[in-house]
Amino acid sequence: MSKAVSIVAVTRAGRSGAEQLVFSRSTRCFHVLSPEFRLVPTSYSRFGVASICAAALTFSGLVATGLFAAQPAAAADPAGYQNVRINEVTSSNSDTVELYNTGSAAVSISGWKTSDDSFSPQSFTPSATTIAAGGFVTFNSPKGLGDSDKLVIWTADGTVVDRVEWATNGAKPAMARCGGDGTGAWMTTTAATTFGAANGSGCPSSIPSASQVRINEVTSEGADTVELYNGGTSAVGIGSWKYVDNDTSHSPVSVASSSPNATSIPAGGYVTFNSALGLGDNDSLFLTDSSGNSVDSVTWATGGAKPSDERCANGTGWFRTSTTATLATANSCSGGGGGGGGGQTGRLLGGGGSLTSGCTPEAPSGTGTAPAGTSAWPGGLDVTITDDVCAFTTSTGPESRDVSGLAFDPANPSVLWAAKNKNWLYKLVKSNGKWVPDPTWSATGKQIRFAGGSGQPDSEGVTVGGNGHLYVTSERDNAGNTVAKDTIMEFDPAASGSTLTPVHQWDMTSQFPQLDTGSKDDANLGFEGVGYVPDSWLTANGWTDPLTHAAYNPANYPLHGAGLFFAGLEWDGTLHVYGLNSDGSFTTFGAVSTGKASVMDVMFDAGTQRIVATCDNTCGETHTFMKVDAAGAIVPDATYTNPAVMPVDNLEGFAIAPKSTCVSGFREAVWSDDGIYGFGSGSSSYGHALYSGTFPC
Repeated sequence: MSKAVSIVAVTRAGRSGAEQLVFSRSTRCFHVLSPEFRLVPTSYSRFGVASICAAALTFSGLVATGLFAAQPAAAADPAGYQNVRINEVTSSNSDTVELYNTGSAAVSISGWKTSDDSFSPQSFTPSATTIAAGGFVTFNSPKGLGDSDKLVIWTADGTVVDRVEWATNGAKPAMARCGGDGTGAWMTTTAATTFGAANGSGCPSSIPSASQVRINEVTSEGADTVELYNGGTSAVGIGSWKYVDNDTSHSPVSVASSSPNATSIPAGGYVTFNSALGLGDNDSLFLTDSSGNSVDSVTWATGGAKPSDERCANGTGWFRTSTTATLATANSCSGGGGGGGGGQTGRLLGGGGSLTSGCTPEAPSGTGTAPAGTSAWPGGLDVTITDDVCAFTTSTGPESRDVSGLAFDPANPSVLWAAKNKNWLYKLVKSNGKWVPDPTWSATGKQIRFAGGSGQPDSEGVTVGGNGHLYVTSERDNAGNTVAKDTIMEFDPAASGSTLTPVHQWDMTSQFPQLDTGSKDDANLGFEGVGYVPDSWLTANGWTDPLTHAAYNPANYPLHGAGLFFAGLEWDGTLHVYGLNSDGSFTTFGAVSTGKASVMDVMFDAGTQRIVATCDNTCGETHTFMKVDAAGAIVPDATYTNPAVMPVDNLEGFAIAPKSTCVSGFREAVWSDDGIYGFGSGSSSYGHALYSGTFPC
């Protein structure tokens, strides 16, 4: 009589002695353990097994033996385990290991184990049994780590989570992911280790092309295809590189043997190959170079990698499950969820509706890569489309495009101000979960003019000053868009009428001759965003005044009000600092580098006590949080991507709600799509400008 049992091993008499049929929890499949104690795959036909890859099978005439016979079925893997990555390891002194959680939810690592190249898992004692979202946990390897070694992390259930390998001296002083915690290139650090913190400060200043090859897409159905992408500036030879899945009984396979023509990857190019090992659910792929050093890895849970898991943004972002595989080409990022290691699972909610006449979305342009050290979005995974389709049509822009700068009103967080490039301002309030024009201010927005009531400001950025007035940047006059006009205008939102003229206007055009060339393209690279930064923050954090080379003293500038204005220049990603005086003059405090190619929006967030410089797809959809360092300079502190479910578009506006709005540890974050393109024609996001998510308090 057959009996359904959940087992780990069964024994039978083989031709060369007793053989055990061993169940591997990491692969959910059975293997034969021969008398020589080698774990090898088998067809299992000689065992009479009907199904070879399941935790509970029906056997006839087989006897469960050994210590495993009485064990219950293994516990399920913890939610989000595939988002935990080995982030740093040292093979000297304490043999310390750092794990990093790339997901947006905490992950329990209780009962997890580790092994080295002997593949004998042992328990370890972590600094915490739960890894917070975006957090770190460290432990000392109980196995001891040496040269030419490897490290494997297992769940309590026996599933391989991540693995890293290194050659002689590769982990001295440490091996760390550089260019992004959890996703960066494995490199030997040149400075002191950074266990328990971001790796950036310990990483080399530049990453060679050979270290910029990434697993970019993988599919666990059909031919089990893997795509590699070279994000470097020169070709990389991969003829002797190898890959392996998460079955520790498998030997690594060379990329060239799986794809004979795959001997190198050109700069910005792709190579694909079909895995000779097969790929399934709860699986992984690990890539090593010719010296045995780890290059990249990805892990996915059940349902992941079908039809594929892909990096979003292409070559740099976190893995997520796509709706369409795009092998050998740039990733479309056309999905709503994620299953890959480092990938974020989430949903894009809302949207839809028919485009109105004259509403013409514009496809994004200028897509580039995120800066080194970029981390995953620290907020919630889900994002909601929070405007009506074609909501921002105006007499000077019937196409409904060009919603750019965003700013929450600190005095009234239920109000969101929005600037549209074609000289319009909107006061937005929530109605049925959507941001809509406040009908008590203007149901169709208010048109703005330059001083004297003339022209059509190319209004890009908006911020709320200490006096409650709106400060708007313009980079040119749309009535003559070949001429630069980099200005900051002050508007009183309480002024009556459908058209607003500035209370004050400050013109900085002469400071940027490179933009005033008679070319509309150059003129369009001026002031994109502006943020008001209180004097109290600058003084409390010890900002050094570039004009006096001493601690900033607001009393030296009696006409400037209670704060300074940081205007973001699209041309080169710098922030230009101004004191805007009540007599119409201004004080220039110089420029601040954001470390990015462009800036599209600027804000000061009192919750994190940071200045935030936002860049759209030009810089991989990233937000750089800036602090005052020990020397009194304003410098980048941390950079985050957008949530993975969002489109890679010209998302030019970004605002985080004040901390006073926090609920259960989160507050609202809002983005604006300058081109209302979304994921393209036919998608639920096509024709929409505003997206809403959450950011930690």
